[in-house]
Order: sequence, then C-alpha cells, then structure tokens
Amino acid sequence: MEDDQYFHFPGLSDNSDSASASRNIRGVYFTIPEVAILLHHGKQFVPDLKNAQVSSLFRGRPILADNITAAEQNGLIELCPVNAFESEPFCLNLGRCVFCKECHFALPEKISFVNDYKIATNDWECLKVFPGKNEDISFNDSLVRPEVRKLFKRSLKLRQVSAGGDNSCEMELNAAGNVNFDMGRYGIEFVASPRHADGIVITGPITENMAKALEITWDAVPEPKIVILVGTDAISGGIFADSPALNRSFLNKIDIDLFVPGNPAHPLTFINGILRLIGK
Repeated sequence: MEDDQYFHFPGLSDNSDSASASRNIRGVYFTIPEVAILLHHGKQFVPDLKNAQVSSLFRGRPILADNITAAEQNGLIELCPVNAFESEPFCLNLGRCVFCKECHFALPEKISFVNDYKIATNDWECLKVFPGKNEDISFNDSLVRPEVRKLFKRSLKLRQVSAGGDNSCEMELNAAGNVNFDMGRYGIEFVASPRHADGIVITGPITENMAKALEITWDAVPEPKIVILVGTDAISGGIFADSPALNRSFLNKIDIDLFVPGNPAHPLTFINGILRLIGK
C-alpha cells in the first residue's frame, strides 16, 4: 500500500480553494517540522514584555476615588477579609490585597481595578494606594544596592522556594519561563541548586514546617544575593496571616529586594518587577 503523506491536521481545511494550500503546508511537516509548526500555530511568544497588553478583565492596580466618606472607609476596613485597608491614613495596601474585588462590589463607583500589571516594587510604602491618586506603582531606585545592578543586570539565576504555597504563584512563575513569556531572553532563569543561584524567590505564607528549610536555602546562596517575595501570601501571609501554623520570623532578619503583589502574581508582574530591580 502506498503511504499517504497528506494527513489531516487541526486547523487545515480540505474545502474549496484552500485544499491545495493546506496540502502544501502538510507536506512541510515531512521536510522542515519547525517551519510547519510555526505556520500551524503562529507566533506564541510575547514580543515586548514591557508593553504587552492584557485583558481589560485583569485585576491589576486599584484606583480609589477621592470622595470616599469616613463611613465608607470604616465599612471597607470591616469588609476586607485580609485587612488590606489601612486607616491612618486611609489606603489600600497591595501587599495584603488578594484582589477579591469585594471592595469594588461594595463601592463600584468609587473603587475599580485596572489592567495595569506593573505593580511590583522594592518599597513597602510604595505598595500603598491612596484615594484620589491614579498613579503607577513607583519604584525606589535609591533602595537598590549598587552590586545588584552591577552583577545581575545581564544574568540572574534564582532558586524558587514554595514555603507552604498553594501552587498558584508557583504555576505563574513556571509560566514566566515558557515559550510565551520567555524571561530567559533577559538572562533570568530558575536553577535547581541554591549554590548556583544569585537569590531566592519565595512563594507561600512560610509555614512552620518550611521555615527552617527556607533559611537553609538562603544560607546556601553565595553573596551577594537577593530575595523576592511573590504573591500576597509571601508578602504578608494573605488569608493565613494570623495562623499559628506560620513562622515568618525569617523575614525579620533580611531586607526584601522586591515585592511582587498578586493572588497569584502574573508572569508579567514578576518579570517587569525584576527588570526594574536589575535596571534593564
């Protein structure tokens, strides 16, 4: 029996005038597979990670109106399940926010979330969003150690530690290195051993069972080194903040180089935050 090289592939029609073109593309599968895959699937990578567009439904940077009354402020403080609203002065802290939008549902005309994913910063105070200030989340360059940008600008290797995480931020970090986002184009990669790393990326609220392992991992990373907190759980403990099962004392011993808010954090938030940290 003669072999038929014209198989049926998804997305390639045999109808009307397109049949001939489809047969030609299918034939490429038997000659140059890489080209055929590109023709079939198209370009899947994000060409410009700094200016990528995301869905308008994405819950990014919040905006608070300047006319939120004192009574409404107190109501929001009581409503928030993770105490993300602070009273003096009144603001929304992205380090505690889980982006549930309960505040938006309560005051839809005064609180909104835009699709701005560039919300990572190296300053805890910059995580606070105040009423009437529709501004980008700022980055404090004066807090960046000179050796960070001198040594890690072209190559940064990181060891990720899931300290009791729910695997949501871990999945997003995995996506940051896939064909779509490809943070490796900037020399940023995850490594298996902390001895080969320039810093650690912490996800999860840091449980008692992971506290010692986290500290051992940190000690194994050679100097100079950085630490990045990814996700609300890692930054503040999130919904587990008051749990007796946590041991976050490790964070009191070190200075945090980058906070990446989100629940979970978006790959673009993580990548753009690192690029700002290393000055790229």
